[in-house]
Amino acid sequence: MSKNLKLLCLSAMFVAVGFLLPFVTGNIPTVGRYLCPMHIPVFLCGLICGKKYGLAVGFLTPMLRSLIIHMPSLYPNALGMAFELAAYGFFVGLIYEHFKKKNVGAVYGALIPSMLLGRLVWGVARTVMLGLSGPETASFSFSYFITSGFLEALPGLLLQLIFIPAIMAGLRRAKLLN
Repeated sequence: MSKNLKLLCLSAMFVAVGFLLPFVTGNIPTVGRYLCPMHIPVFLCGLICGKKYGLAVGFLTPMLRSLIIHMPSLYPNALGMAFELAAYGFFVGLIYEHFKKKNVGAVYGALIPSMLLGRLVWGVARTVMLGLSGPETASFSFSYFITSGFLEALPGLLLQLIFIPAIMAGLRRAKLLN
């Protein structure tokens, strides 16, 4: 199997996992907002397949989910998430590829700045989208950004910081990664 075909198949699997994982939270938006289940496969795709595939999977996953099952709502939630997750997938792949040793430290070294950059992209995307909607909907403040982007998402961020390095270490130990 060619390398591109393998990466494409893995990316399709990550989209499928990202599509299905929110069902674990019962498709309850509040629980999903706290646990961020779609983020995990996007980060893994960026780490395993690289920045281009991570970007594509990150953008497609929330958009497909919104268009097929209407969760999250397309505007502004899914669109904002699409930019955020695309940034996660891209930045984690970009940063990780610069580490010579692909160990747990490298995963954390790529994961943490990618989490911050993705949240920043989400904040900018939401600000722009709500600004385009008119002043009556422009209620995206800095305190909302901090609360929704970091404080409410803290359980999800912690899950990602635990599970993603553990999954990567397990895949490496099983010799499933180069």
